Amino acid sequence: MSLVLETPRLILRQFCAADLEPFVAYRNDPEVYRYQGWQIPYLRVDGENFIQQIKQSVPGTPGEWLQLAIVPRGGTALVGDVAFHITRTNPRLAYLGYSLSRSAWGQGYASEAVSKLVDYLFRVLDIHRVVADCDVKNSASIRLLERLRFRREAHYLESYWWDQEGTWGSEYLYALLQREWILR
Repeated sequence: MSLVLETPRLILRQFCAADLEPFVAYRNDPEVYRYQGWQIPYLRVDGENFIQQIKQSVPGTPGEWLQLAIVPRGGTALVGDVAFHITRTNPRLAYLGYSLSRSAWGQGYASEAVSKLVDYLFRVLDIHRVVADCDVKNSASIRLLERLRFRREAHYLESYWWDQEGTWGSEYLYALLQREWILR
């Protein structure tokens, strides 16, 4: 079962074979990777496996991540992805993630895509709470979450090992409730 979400400028859809090259390219870009959880080099075979695996995902399945390709309307080239994970233990709690190729930065694509996904989570899947975390140095992600009215609820000090820097990284935890989104 595939999921397609549309905004005025974007289509969020299932990944396909044509997404492989741009997906692997932005996953290997050190500036995109900087605040993400995957390892580089991100190999082509990793991308192939990812696309095959994600095609089997069913939207809203607790315990699984679902990633959607971000494609500008009128185009076919992948510019990034948005993802969500509904927890297995609490099916009304979802985690959110996103990444964009550097060529798509500064165009409002992340805000538009994340906003559409959050709206889907709250209005269609009836999620109660959406959570996102980001590195304290990731100012673009902080601005995005705060612009969408996510609330900073925690500051985790040295909570993950940052391989590329060889040091511990700190992160903020943001959250938003369904009623807050609906009433905004």
